[in-house]
Amino acid sequence: MANPLRGEVIRLYKNLLYLGREYPQGAAFFRERLKSAFMKNKDVTDPDKIKKLLARGDFVIKELEALYFLRKYRAMKKRYYEPEK
Repeated sequence: MANPLRGEVIRLYKNLLYLGREYPQGAAFFRERLKSAFMKNKDVTDPDKIKKLLARGDFVIKELEALYFLRKYRAMKKRYYEPEK
């Protein structure tokens, strides 16, 4: 029988892969780091450990979103406000 958390792990991987397209160091860099992180934990079978890893993945998603919002904010500020002296 397959692990019931498998679908959540796949969803997390796909979400991170989608968010990684705009990563500042490039999508290829992000994809390789993401793949290595998931491959490192591929043999984990304990449901509690998997839930902790999923929570860490959700935290990374929130951090990436904050990074992108900050980048957009800085770009808007740069366009519409005079530089501080």
